[in-house]
Amino acid sequence: QPQLVESGGGLVQPGGSLRLSCAASGFAFMLYPMRWYRRAPGKERELVAFISSGGGSTDYADSVKGRFTISRDNGKTTVYLQMNSLKPEDTAVYYCNGGPRWIYWGQGTQVTVSS
Repeated sequence: QPQLVESGGGLVQPGGSLRLSCAASGFAFMLYPMRWYRRAPGKERELVAFISSGGGSTDYADSVKGRFTISRDNGKTTVYLQMNSLKPEDTAVYYCNGGPRWIYWGQGTQVTVSS
């Protein structure tokens, strides 16, 4: 059964850092690009970051460029999102997404940036 499981969310002060992980299983993870999305309260879902299947190509939303870094370890079938210099507006539920035709989604992990 294909599965994506996020972890690493939590409460952090403005300016702090978090590292999210998304563990994949049940499909050929290394063949597919992956994405991180987020959904903030009262807002539409936002694409945050993209990484190619081999990890050599990445892209970011303008709102997180220079602060967030997406990476992956195909041996561990895991994709990461390193988030630095966090702002209150980064507060959201973060989801990873991937697989054929982007059909697999995780359950989400809550990130709250507040003092």
